[in-house]
Amino acid sequence: MTGVLDKALLDLSLEEDDEPYVMPDRPEYYATDRNSMSLIGRLLNPQCQKMSDLILDMPRKWQLYDRVKGVALSKDRFQFIFKYERDLLDVLNRGPHTSNMWSIVLERWVEKPPEDYLQYLYVWVQMRNVPVNHYTPGAIHDLGRFAGEVVDVPFDPEKAQTKDYVRVKVKFDVSRPLRRAKKVTTPGGEDVNILYDYERIQKRCYTCQRLTHEQSKCPIERAAKNQDIGASQQKMQVILPSIDTNDPLFGLVPPKLLGADPLTGKPKIAEEVLEDMRIYIKTANGPEKLARAERVKSSLRELQDDVLGQKAFLSLQPLPVVSDDLDKGKGIVFDFSAKSDKIPPGEKLMAGAISAGNRVLQSGKILSQPLRLEGCADSARPASLQESSTGYSIGFHETSASGTSLKRTYKRRRPGTFTRKANGKGLAKQSSTPGKKVGEGVMSETKRKANDDVEPSQSSARFKKPLVVPNEGPSNI
Repeated sequence: MTGVLDKALLDLSLEEDDEPYVMPDRPEYYATDRNSMSLIGRLLNPQCQKMSDLILDMPRKWQLYDRVKGVALSKDRFQFIFKYERDLLDVLNRGPHTSNMWSIVLERWVEKPPEDYLQYLYVWVQMRNVPVNHYTPGAIHDLGRFAGEVVDVPFDPEKAQTKDYVRVKVKFDVSRPLRRAKKVTTPGGEDVNILYDYERIQKRCYTCQRLTHEQSKCPIERAAKNQDIGASQQKMQVILPSIDTNDPLFGLVPPKLLGADPLTGKPKIAEEVLEDMRIYIKTANGPEKLARAERVKSSLRELQDDVLGQKAFLSLQPLPVVSDDLDKGKGIVFDFSAKSDKIPPGEKLMAGAISAGNRVLQSGKILSQPLRLEGCADSARPASLQESSTGYSIGFHETSASGTSLKRTYKRRRPGTFTRKANGKGLAKQSSTPGKKVGEGVMSETKRKANDDVEPSQSSARFKKPLVVPNEGPSNI
């Protein structure tokens, strides 16, 4: 009886044993339109990155605010939906982004993501100590391969280079460590230590140089602290790639070209290229077959040290872009050569004032008049009123029957306000000479003055605002 009950209890299931639910293939079950304007991201170090902080802080860091919204998909996956296409592309082109100073990976949403989706980070790398005799796009590309798959090489020998480094854009696998230096031997036998710095990359593990954990969580650091010498010194058995003896390419492919590229994980020689080589050799017999095999072997030997040739002809990968923009990827950089002059060539600096004066003349309004010194000859006039070699003189002009002549006015010889106050303007002085009596009144020989001091009127010249706006002319014309 007990055995029957135990069997019945084991057969019980908390879940229903039925068919899985099949999602209907209907338009209302899809969010393709919304997802097409979104980016999918991944936290590289979820232990030090808080998802809620990232969702709230990234729109502020991007300065988009109400033009983007974040959605938490899991503990390490998230989505940002943009309102405009230009904002989405701008965020992608800025380079690596960080949250709590740890890097995150961002890629545009695709309906069927590939296997390596959210596995790579596009980073600009600075390389120092490059030998002077190897400042070429090819050499710079080969040196940049040690940091990742090179996709862009900004290089222009015709421009001045003010920095002590060269830059390349690489496709970096986030599961691999960052390379800090690489020892290189030049053809002349000189040993050079190339240094690598990564732009916009902040925190990392300083023991293994990875972006996925901090130093206290590093397995190598833990093994060293626990003195696990056996685990740290254990060597993995390396299996060298090879070709089967029955393969027509056996003995023709150099060992250096076998296997996968450690940087990209892709085969060094694409499978379709290997199949074409096999067909090329099999379709011949006798001496011709041996000749074709020798041609294949010679071609592979020539490409053994040509990295760009291997990418183009063997692995069938796109070649890196060589551009002449040395500040590419840095954002907005001020450059005098890129500055366009707002003033058209040949236009005078005083063109705006001259055109404004011409409009004043055509309107017939008198706004201001230049001063004239009495008793001075024409040669003693100020430089601003003298005619130039072209016959033009600065000042107010009025038209006459014989042409345009400069209109001059007399200067008013009156002391200033403070001088008049010091002389007792506010007090009426008694005349020392008796006045002349005419009828019942007395006529004085001196001028009458006001008893109270009068402040300058608001309508005086120094309180008037100019009616001419530079470069625009009068407001009422």
